[in-house]
Amino acid sequence: MSLNNILQYFVPKDRKFFPLFEQGSANLIKIAQVLVELLNSTDDNRKQALTKEIEDLEHKGDEITHQIFLELGKNFITPFDREDIHALASAIDDIADYIHGSSTRLQLYKINDITPAMKELGSLILQGCQDIDKAIIELKNLRNLRLIAESCVRINSMENQADTVFERAVADLFEYEQDAKVIIKYKEVLSALETATDKCEDVANVMESILVKHA
Repeated sequence: MSLNNILQYFVPKDRKFFPLFEQGSANLIKIAQVLVELLNSTDDNRKQALTKEIEDLEHKGDEITHQIFLELGKNFITPFDREDIHALASAIDDIADYIHGSSTRLQLYKINDITPAMKELGSLILQGCQDIDKAIIELKNLRNLRLIAESCVRINSMENQADTVFERAVADLFEYEQDAKVIIKYKEVLSALETATDKCEDVANVMESILVKHA
């Protein structure tokens, strides 16, 4: 019997937290998919509908996070450290918050010319959310620590790539754009998108901490 299989006898059987985390990570994929569609849409009515959908999904994520916190208060036995459960739920919620913030800024600032950098950041966010979902699914039984670790590595790599995209985009803004208002608007959106990738890395960091404790 492998070490990972032996570990299963020490992992409490959980019927509350992991289903909620899986709902949260599935919701992340959906909100990231809608963001990508928003960033690639040219129809104003469709953009408004997608922005509203992102808002609704962010509220759904808030409800899932709130339910996780309620379960923390009601349950003495948890599948892993309470601090890690709280940190993981908060980090997942933060990703949705910044995706929502990005879409809101696009609408409020009336930004119609979506740059390639914005689209690339949106795709990277989706990639990060997909890897989070893969890791969350594996986290519930800890049978394949390698798959979780690989997802975390991909998320870290994605975040590094997003940093490069963000820095180049901001540099181009300062070099080629003369209107200070436009610079501020675009930098705000780019910053929110890039921060969403940072929050993906926060999720990976929490999961890596959990892996260390169960290794």
